[in-house]
Amino acid sequence: ADTRAFAPLYARYADSVYRYCSRKLGHPETAADATAQVFVQALAALPRYRPQGNSFRAWLFTIAHNVIVDHLRAHRPLAPIAAAEHVPAAEPSPEEELLRREAGVTVRTLLATLPEDQRQILELRLAGLTGVEIATVLGRNPGAVRVAQMRAIARLRDTFAASDAARAGGSTP
Repeated sequence: ADTRAFAPLYARYADSVYRYCSRKLGHPETAADATAQVFVQALAALPRYRPQGNSFRAWLFTIAHNVIVDHLRAHRPLAPIAAAEHVPAAEPSPEEELLRREAGVTVRTLLATLPEDQRQILELRLAGLTGVEIATVLGRNPGAVRVAQMRAIARLRDTFAASDAARAGGSTP
C-alpha cells in the first residue's frame, strides 16, 4: 500500500480514533498506542478493503473496536478494585478543568449506568459515527442499534432527571 496515499486518511481520522480509544481505555499513552495500532492494522489491510456498502470510517472504527477489545482482554486487572484509588490523568489547565469537570463527570457517570451494549453504541456515536457505521462496527443490525440507542437515551434522561430531582431535594433546607 502507498503510505503517501494513506496520509490524508490518517490526517482525517486520527483525532476521532484517538478520542474513541481514550474514552474506552482511559489513559492517554494507552490510547495513543492503540490509535497507532489501529492505523498500522488499517494500512496493512488496506489492499483488502472493499467499500461494498461500508464507509471507510466504519471499517476503521471496526478495527479500533477490535484493537480495544484485544487490549482489554490482554490487560485484565489483576489487582483488587481498591488498588485503583489513584488513577493518573492528563493534566489539563485549571481553567479547562473547571469548565470540563462537571459536564465530564456527569457524562461518564451517566454512561456508566448503562448496560455495556448501550454504552458502546453511545460512545461510538460520541466519536461521530452514524447508526449504520455503528452497526457495522458492532456487527449488529442497524435497526437494533437504533432501538438500543433510543433506549439508552431514554434511560440517560430518566437517570439525569432523577439525579436533578435528588439534588434539588437535597439542597432544600
